[in-house]
Amino acid sequence: MHPVNVTGTQARWILLAVILASGIVFLDSTIVNVALPTIAADLPATAVGTLEGQAYITSGYLATLSAFLIIAGALADRYGRRRIFIIGLISFGLTSALCGLAPTMEWLILFRLLQGAAGALLVPGPLSLITANFAGEARARAFGQWSAATAALTILGPLAGGIIVGSFSWRLAFLVNVPLVLLALYAAFRHVPESRNEDAPRRLDWLGSVVIAVAVGGITFGLIRGQEQRWSDPTAFLALGIGIAAALAFPILMVRRRDPLVPPALFRMRAFAVINASTFLIYGSLYTFSFLSSVYLQGVLGYTPLAAAAISLPAGILLTLFSTRVGTVAGRIGAWGFLVIGPALMAAGLAWFGRISSTSAPWLLGSGSGSAWPPTDVFVDVLPAIVLFGVGITLVVAPLTTTLMGSVPVANAGLGSAINNAVSRVGSPLLLAMLYLAITVVFYGSLHSLQPSMDTDSHAVRAAVQPLNPPPDGTDPETAAAIDQASTDAFHLAMLIDAALLVAGAAVNGFGLRRGLPAAHQADQTPAAVG
Repeated sequence: MHPVNVTGTQARWILLAVILASGIVFLDSTIVNVALPTIAADLPATAVGTLEGQAYITSGYLATLSAFLIIAGALADRYGRRRIFIIGLISFGLTSALCGLAPTMEWLILFRLLQGAAGALLVPGPLSLITANFAGEARARAFGQWSAATAALTILGPLAGGIIVGSFSWRLAFLVNVPLVLLALYAAFRHVPESRNEDAPRRLDWLGSVVIAVAVGGITFGLIRGQEQRWSDPTAFLALGIGIAAALAFPILMVRRRDPLVPPALFRMRAFAVINASTFLIYGSLYTFSFLSSVYLQGVLGYTPLAAAAISLPAGILLTLFSTRVGTVAGRIGAWGFLVIGPALMAAGLAWFGRISSTSAPWLLGSGSGSAWPPTDVFVDVLPAIVLFGVGITLVVAPLTTTLMGSVPVANAGLGSAINNAVSRVGSPLLLAMLYLAITVVFYGSLHSLQPSMDTDSHAVRAAVQPLNPPPDGTDPETAAAIDQASTDAFHLAMLIDAALLVAGAAVNGFGLRRGLPAAHQADQTPAAVG
């Protein structure tokens, strides 16, 4: 398919549509993490615990997004990129409205699952629409403008989330998507030409997508639900068993199916297999860190939503200012060092969080009751960790992407990118489920040792006192301090586990990639297309 000749007006509207689409998906994840403590305090929940519900809100969205991401790209190629893009916008707008109007935690979890599936239809759209409608220098310029807008969202997104949640309502974090979707729909209906790949495969592997969703969802739900109910709920065992069976069946299906969702031949290319393994570990750690740090800073230390968002700014600024330069250098001297040192620095940042105190003074930015300037503890306990993490992720993002795209034949570049995009998100639900086990075990064990008179095996106590969340109203100061300390002990362990995953990611890259080879030439010497 050749790029369409679009007018200047069309080009501007196409860019607006794809920037809005990328923006709402990105901002949704950012703002929801900031909003989680407020959501837990506001929404009633009868079937799930507080931290359990917060975990489902995040992991459920990422599970369905990752499960249907690959097939969404194939749908766009076959049935029309504009058509699938519009369906994705409408679906995302509707599910965002449902999330914003959710009456209970359980309904919000359900709507987030649907929103993740809608997001999967949107994620492939921007890059494919730019590629289909621009050529030559115009395409390069369009990618640059799209990247610049995405970079601006990296900086402004968390602040916008903090302001929305702290000054208005967490519901607005979802409802704000609706007018943005309407504007993007106007642009798409009126100005975006239709395009499709006439050579796209006629058979789509729906079964593969469903099996991924069942595997990730079953294992994640089974582990979290089982631990929350102290393994007394048979539903958890059933979900876990189905999830494990689906996970074991997936590679068998991929080998046997005529047009598999994930061609096994791609993973016989060493660099592609290695970079996806490290992506699973690095991005899984990244997403779980974003979730846990936001909940901990607000729920235990008492940061305001705006402060919890603002403290992440240094990482976004570093990524925006230096990621392109890092990518240029990696393309010239090789990505190996960046992909080893970067995750190691990220791990050092999380290890720094392993020393934070439960009495670390909170930043009350935007509360009206404290100074806008952070207290000293922020500069000692939190900021060094964020800076180290930010430097590390800045060294990772561009070299990882370049290595990925250089590891597969050009004919499979789109599929390779889609698989890696899915892998980067599928790690979070699975790793968060494992961390949930560790957090709850350490939290209730530590709380019992600090308050022996408290029956931490009691269902009533566990329902009222949740890890990484504020003590119940009316709790006496001594017990409240013990709860905060137990949450801090659990947070320490979670950060150290996350750090270990990042070290493992660095080791995978260090031993798996070819040292000194430019990032764009990491592919095996068998560049024939797969499929």
